[in-house]
Amino acid sequence: MKRLLAGLAALALLGLSVVWSRTQSPRPEFDFAVEKVNPYTHVNFNNRPDEFQFAIVSDRTGGHRPKIFSRAIEQLNLLQPEFVLSVGDLIEGYTTDKKQVDREWREFQIYTSRLQMPFFYVPGNHDITNKVMAEIWKNRFGKSYYSFVTRDVLFVVLNSEDPPGFRYGRISAEQTTWLKETLDKYKSVAWTLVLVHKPMWIMPDLNENGWLEVEKVLTGRKHTVFAGHVHRYQKFRRNDSNYYMLGTTGGVSRLRGPEYGEIDHIVWVTMKKEGPVLANVLLEGILPEDLSVIPSDEEGITQYMRRPTYPVTVKVTLDGQPLPGALVTFHSTDATLRGTADGLTGSDGRVQLSSYAAYDGTPAGEFKVTVELRKPLFLPDGQRGPNQLPAKYADPQTTPFTVEVFADKTNDLLFNLTSK
Repeated sequence: MKRLLAGLAALALLGLSVVWSRTQSPRPEFDFAVEKVNPYTHVNFNNRPDEFQFAIVSDRTGGHRPKIFSRAIEQLNLLQPEFVLSVGDLIEGYTTDKKQVDREWREFQIYTSRLQMPFFYVPGNHDITNKVMAEIWKNRFGKSYYSFVTRDVLFVVLNSEDPPGFRYGRISAEQTTWLKETLDKYKSVAWTLVLVHKPMWIMPDLNENGWLEVEKVLTGRKHTVFAGHVHRYQKFRRNDSNYYMLGTTGGVSRLRGPEYGEIDHIVWVTMKKEGPVLANVLLEGILPEDLSVIPSDEEGITQYMRRPTYPVTVKVTLDGQPLPGALVTFHSTDATLRGTADGLTGSDGRVQLSSYAAYDGTPAGEFKVTVELRKPLFLPDGQRGPNQLPAKYADPQTTPFTVEVFADKTNDLLFNLTSK
């Protein structure tokens, strides 16, 4: 009997608590005793339910630097985006050795497994260099181009290596057909975000590589495009939309800073009704609460196809006066030496050249020297700006300047240009 009475009493108390909880009004989102004068600007909180934040990482390869990308993973965990996207070039690749490719993907996936949020893969030329690597991608990740929708925003991932092996990229007719069908299926979305590895709009033949057809089907809808590949940040304006070419997240870079667009960064995107709002967050500025250095055992490839360099300082004059803002480029006459050394002249017409790292000079040897003064350096659509100097200085075949860089001498060079 006592047990029965106790049980009835417990049920009664439970019922009272339910009734009491139902009679309580929910706690307001902003609970504050408002007065005539208040210590805030307004209370329209920036937290619309249809808005969200995500992050984009850029290229890791071409001779990735140690500890950068793996630390970026932990930095993303500090920032806590809802998900993370990439723009490709995640492993070094450029091999048909299946075991080597598998080793590189296993290493990379160790890092992505540490993320506290989803990671979306995008293929680059280092990830799908050849048919062997394309098959490995298919076995590991399935589709090389795909889409998804979240909160009325369509995300489209394109494969610029379809098929692989083309320097300026290629988007197949099959992929273009899929893109048309996808865009038709989601005609009414508020915004479309496109991610592709190569910025195909800056390549020589947009009709041949398939990009003109991509832009044609995107015309008329609100969209934004993100790419990587060049390892230099730049914003473009094409097709009534913003296009972004990202810097690096550990990939090879001279790292001369924002002036050159050579930065290690994460792109933080807030998706709003009016479109995406971007913030370029430099990796060096993301620190944990105790300001400690995030540990990493990522080794990197610091000597990737490099030769020893020697300091080179250049001064450029035009009609006897220092020429600021000129792009000076050294082109090796040795066909086995890849890449160029370059730099932008300062107000005094001087610049220290860079080949592999900031202001490291050039390898020893003979070089053709070109000088350009483009204002602006690039037009909004990605094409180079008009050159303000005589054309002969811009072409390695016609330039009057040929120099020798020495390993055991001071390389302090003067180039006198004339406007006629």
